[in-house]
Amino acid sequence: MFGSSLTIGSDILDIGSSKFDRSSDERRGRAVGSGAICPPSLMLGEPGQFEVPNVADPAHFCRNNFASACGASDQNQTVKFAKGTTTLAFKFNGGIIVSVDSRSTMGAYIASGTVKKVIEINPFLLGTMAGGAADCSFWERNLGMQCRLYELRNKKRITVASASKLLANTMSSYRGYGLSMGTMITGWDETGPQLYYVDDDGTRLHGRYFSVGSGSTYAYGVLDTYYRPDLTVEEAIDLGKRAIYHACHRDAMSGSINNLYHVTKDGWVKIHAIDVNDMHYEFLEEKQNAMRSS
Repeated sequence: MFGSSLTIGSDILDIGSSKFDRSSDERRGRAVGSGAICPPSLMLGEPGQFEVPNVADPAHFCRNNFASACGASDQNQTVKFAKGTTTLAFKFNGGIIVSVDSRSTMGAYIASGTVKKVIEINPFLLGTMAGGAADCSFWERNLGMQCRLYELRNKKRITVASASKLLANTMSSYRGYGLSMGTMITGWDETGPQLYYVDDDGTRLHGRYFSVGSGSTYAYGVLDTYYRPDLTVEEAIDLGKRAIYHACHRDAMSGSINNLYHVTKDGWVKIHAIDVNDMHYEFLEEKQNAMRSS
């Protein structure tokens, strides 16, 4: 058993600086001229720190209380994720399309309609968010740091395969700790367009197209029907747009804004950010016109 709850902060980044020396003196209670040193005390709830559970085995405690379960399954954990989203990406001859919604939910509660679910790791590499927003955002930004360090050490841009492997290795080391992540890592490197799926179990899959989230089954229905490798850029953009629209229309946990990116050998470019309500009336009018003509 720990004598008191431990806290881990970001002050490790300050080691060797004058800021660290000053804060160390304050924590130790060093009196000027007296040479007296008091033992450091651990403060709970300090900004920028998180607390380790005050139990004999923190890892076992986290697994039992914060385990992540998908769909209708249940790991008997105390804290249960109630999540929902729709993200998709697919490769075609003209590059890669990444299309996502922007709704953040906790069960029936809509927390936000403007979440940025595409993480811009570098000018040639994108990641998507599905699952726990904090987990995805933090670890994909951590991946961005690892990719930048790779560039500085090796004087060349990291490949998509290597970037996805770095994230998968990180997830494997935290398996069972309650992370909730279903991400796609995609981009263009010297081997061409590449697309990988990585989740919180450390699973890493290479494929032509993926969809992740509560609305993914609806998006897969559209992708399975209309996807083909020889799509034009305009057709690919329309497919990504329609797949997200139909998922948002049928899945209550998905919606708000459709953000769509196109990745080419020159890097990624954001194509549009369209309200799915506007798309509903656009496609409704298109359907009515088709029915009149037939």
